[in-house]
Amino acid sequence: MVARNIARTLVAAVSLAGALVGGISAEQQSARAAGTSGTVLITGSNRGLGLEFTRQYADRGWKVIATARNPATATELRAIAAKNRNVTVDKLDVADVRAIKALAAKYKDTAIDVLINNAGVLGDMAKQGPGSFDKAEFDNAMGVNVFGALAMADAFLPHVAASGQKKIVSITSRSGIISQPGRRGPSYYRASKVALNMVMKVLADDLRDRGVIVALVSPPPTDTDMLKQLIGPENAAFQGKVPDTIGGLIKVIDGLTMANSGGPPVYFDGTLLPW
Repeated sequence: MVARNIARTLVAAVSLAGALVGGISAEQQSARAAGTSGTVLITGSNRGLGLEFTRQYADRGWKVIATARNPATATELRAIAAKNRNVTVDKLDVADVRAIKALAAKYKDTAIDVLINNAGVLGDMAKQGPGSFDKAEFDNAMGVNVFGALAMADAFLPHVAASGQKKIVSITSRSGIISQPGRRGPSYYRASKVALNMVMKVLADDLRDRGVIVALVSPPPTDTDMLKQLIGPENAAFQGKVPDTIGGLIKVIDGLTMANSGGPPVYFDGTLLPW
């Protein structure tokens, strides 16, 4: 029952996106009226939330720089790019700082309104519990989920600062809420989200004088490959659907202001999550 209620909430939160008026969706009309079209860079765009971010931003008329570790195998992403000249696909592993800097150099003359740090790993769950803690697995989770996002923000700061919207957005998780009882592992993944929240909070303070918004947003439990790995395909099927989740998150990102910079994570429905 709870899972079905979550799904219904997701649908309600983005229902305007499907309403067509004069051939243009209400979401597109709202974006145009608010002046929110621009350029977005999305990491981890080959599947799940990143892929849907790419699809929906492209549908809204944005220029999209979509990155993936292996574009050659990202069939759906390449199909979106083939149909939309505003979508560019670039190879990028956020664990590779040299690659991040090279991509930033490639786009040195491009203002990026919204940088979305979406790429992340759950890690091998068998190596995140008592009796099986693995240092290499810990380093990988922290390297991708935390330092990767920080390195992206650092390398692309000039691009974001030169834009109209000036937003650096990182995808966090309710798994990173320390005050929420009743949750267990995977411990590395959860720790990485807590750390992500902290480094972005500090970065927000560092960049406030430059007018750059550094914000955290969180999806609800959503039927992605990562969630299937965490709770199993059958349970994941009762959770939120990817298009609804991303529709909600894009609305949240559209509405971010300096008041959100360094503040608690904003949930997909616009409410604030506890730390």
